[in-house]
Formats: sequence, structure tokens, C-alpha cells
Amino acid sequence: MVWTLLHAKIHRTIRSRHLFERNQRLLIAVSGGQDSLCLIKLLLDLKSKWGWDLGIAHCDHRWRSDSQANANHVENLAETWGISFYLETANEPINSEAAARDWRYQALSAIAKANNYQYIVTGHTASDRAETLLYNLIRGTGADGLQALTWQRPLTTGIMLVRPLLEVTRIQTEQFCQEFKLPIWEDSTNQDLQYARNRIRQELIPYLRENFNPQVESALAQTAELLQAEVEYLEKAAQQLREKALDMGDEEDSLIPLLPLRLNRRVLQKAPLALQRRVMRQVLQQILTDAASFEHIEKLTALITAPNRSQTDPFPGGAIAQVEGDWIYLK
Repeated sequence: MVWTLLHAKIHRTIRSRHLFERNQRLLIAVSGGQDSLCLIKLLLDLKSKWGWDLGIAHCDHRWRSDSQANANHVENLAETWGISFYLETANEPINSEAAARDWRYQALSAIAKANNYQYIVTGHTASDRAETLLYNLIRGTGADGLQALTWQRPLTTGIMLVRPLLEVTRIQTEQFCQEFKLPIWEDSTNQDLQYARNRIRQELIPYLRENFNPQVESALAQTAELLQAEVEYLEKAAQQLREKALDMGDEEDSLIPLLPLRLNRRVLQKAPLALQRRVMRQVLQQILTDAASFEHIEKLTALITAPNRSQTDPFPGGAIAQVEGDWIYLK
């Protein structure tokens, strides 16, 4: 086996960030593109050092006329490498990026659960992290949206989603695939500029690279990394503040009552605005079916210092927040 600098980098990353344990079962999501082929090749080469049991999963969205051939290509690679292969095909073509992502993670989770894999591993790179940051920034977001692609997160009970390539750019994965002559399956939808993410990838990132910073993808990915740690800290601090405001002690989130509930304004008034907003967002997450908007969070936060008897107009679903003395009631 040829041991490259990228092999060494990923080996160190997995060890220093505690992404995997030894002798675990890893399910690798492989589309056939350069990032996922780079990922599976790296993990195959590192397998002997870690004692992993690897499997490959492929999700066919039925977006393209060649999607079945794409699936067969990945299956042939799995057979060549002597790895278990799992295929999930959508019942009907999925045309939305968001719907496809949700379906894909559900499919991968089902495969992992049925076959006793502890980890689902994807080939998201620093380039993906940079594109996600830009995409969410353009749409409007806080720090949470800017750090959306994290190294690992629980996907379902007992199954962790892991992204070991978040410090590797797409240029590096392409060079790695060329070096090892890996048979990349070119996805034609990646060139379709009707998708905003493709315009960011094909037009905005190259423009920024050429005119502002040749290392813009790595720079943006590092920004996302810094934000991730700060978001984790702020979320924990906001959770503690919310528990005090709700007078719930150390009880878990799952025990937070549904409506009606009340928040102590005196407790919240002592906190910085950043934590006030996060508390209100966490509360709204309990009562709204969709994510709370900036406007929802702001009108609830305004009640912390509003005059007595102030109230909001209804939130989606009909809930109203009202000030009664030292308390904000949601009912």
C-alpha cells in the first residue's frame, strides 16, 4: 500500500478527534464521485490499523437516466474490494435537494440499523463546508447555519454520522483519485446551474479563489470550525439559562412541558442578548413544527423588557406569548 500525506492526515484526524473507535463497523456512503471514492480508499487503506469492518451504501435518487448504471458501478467497486454492498432506491424520483438529503439519511440509518453498523461515514469536504457557509449566509442565518457541517453528530439512537474529510478540499480529493486511478462516476447534475449550490461551486467559489483568496475554501472551512465550538458553548449556556427561567432545575429537554409554559423575565433580563435569543429559539423549537424564524425569535425576545400585558400576535399553530408581571406566558 502507498502511504500518502493524505493517509497520514486522515489517520491523525480520526485519532485526535476521536471520530471512530477501533474494531467498529463503518457504513460508508458512496455516490461514486471523487469525494466518496477518496474516502472509501482512505478507510480501506487504514482498515488494518484500526480493525474496522467496512460496508458501502449507495442511495439512488432516480434523478438521472444513468442512476441505475451509477449504482451498478458502485456495486462492482464494492465487489472488487470485497466489501458488503447495500443499495436503497427511491420509489419515485426526488426532485428537491432538501427532500433528497432527508430521504438519504433515513435510508442510510435504516441500512445501518438493520446491519449493526455504529457509524455512517460521508465524504463531505472542506469545500462542502465552505459552500454550505456561503449558501446559508446568502439566505440569512446566524452562527448555527454557518457551522452546519460538523465532524460528527448523532443520526439516530446508537448511530453516529461522521465526516472525516472536513479539512480536505475537493481539489485534494481529485488529485488523490487521479494518483490511485480511482474510477470516478461523473454526476451530470453537479453541472446543473439551476441549483444554487452548484452556482456557488461552479461560479462563486472560483471567482473568490481567483480575485480574493486562493485558499478561500480552507479559510471558510476554518471559520466554520471556529463557529462550531462557539455555537456548542452558547447552546449549552442557553440551555442552562432556559432551565433557570423555566424553574426546571436540571431536568432534561424531553420533560419541558408543552403549552402553557412560563418564563421568568427577571432571570432572562440579566443575560446577554445572544443568550436571550437562544433561549427563545429553544423554547420555540418545542412548540413550532417548523424552525423558528428570526422574526419569531425577535418578537418573543422583545417581551423580556416589554411593558406589562404586552403580547405577541399568534405564532404558527396559534400560540400567543403575553407578559404578566415577572413572567412571559406562552399559551
